[in-house]
Amino acid sequence: MRTSHSADSADPAASKASTARGIPAGSAALSAVLLVLLAVLVPFSALSAWVDLEIDDTDRYVAAVSPLSSDPAVRSTVADLVTEKAMEQIDLGPLQETVRDFLHETVRSFTSTEAFRTAWDTANRTAHQAVTTALDGDSGEAVTIDLAPVIEQVKQDLVRQGVPFADQIPVERTEITVIGADRADTLRDSFRWLRYCSIWPAVATLVLLVLVVGIATVRRGVRAGLTATATVGAGFVLGAIVLRILVAVGRSRVLDEVPGDDRDAAAAVVDALTDSLRTTVWVVLVVGAVLLVGAVVARALLGHRRTG
Repeated sequence: MRTSHSADSADPAASKASTARGIPAGSAALSAVLLVLLAVLVPFSALSAWVDLEIDDTDRYVAAVSPLSSDPAVRSTVADLVTEKAMEQIDLGPLQETVRDFLHETVRSFTSTEAFRTAWDTANRTAHQAVTTALDGDSGEAVTIDLAPVIEQVKQDLVRQGVPFADQIPVERTEITVIGADRADTLRDSFRWLRYCSIWPAVATLVLLVLVVGIATVRRGVRAGLTATATVGAGFVLGAIVLRILVAVGRSRVLDEVPGDDRDAAAAVVDALTDSLRTTVWVVLVVGAVLLVGAVVARALLGHRRTG
């Protein structure tokens, strides 16, 4: 009977030891799962919020691309397109190239004026609907910006200034390709999903993190809560890195199919539209690093205080 009692009393101790040994392994597994979830949720949340708050919002879209009126690549592209269209209507024989150069420099000079900036904003406000429609559109349809409103303003101002042959500039649909047709086809399904999800993945991610840290703290104490916080911080850092890679890869693939003449201007547009995403990368990276380092330091200080 004593032997039996001894064995019974040993069983709880063995169970506790087994549980103690199992906790680190269980925590490590949960941490690994949380890291993987954040590596997926952070970029997904950022992209879906970006589509909802910037790409689908006309005012934010225009505000993002408005500074491009001063971008050298955009100014050069506009000057080239206007000059090319005008010279199709002019035939002056041996003076052709002289007139071309004069008109190009005149248009290029105009692109530094306030009137051009206003025309650029007007063109992009009109283009926004076309861009969102194209992203929802049928296969084989490229995403473009129509410069006709800009050309109209250029023509009016040059005619008003008495620039020779300015009245020959045709005002017609003149496009800068931002996303080629084939690449747009591959992006449309992704954009539809991101638009459908809106900001809810970001909300769900924050709720998940609060629950993970809160439950860990309530059930297993402050040290466990700090460990969970450190894991969240590491997940933020990992998610920010994944998001930055996605932005870089997406930019490269989008520009691969843009015609050479439009590539510099298209790159400027893509960079302007994804600027908020790159900012998000840095914000998430800094927040993650602060959470990670802060939680590790706090846990170390707490352990040192208990030991002391």
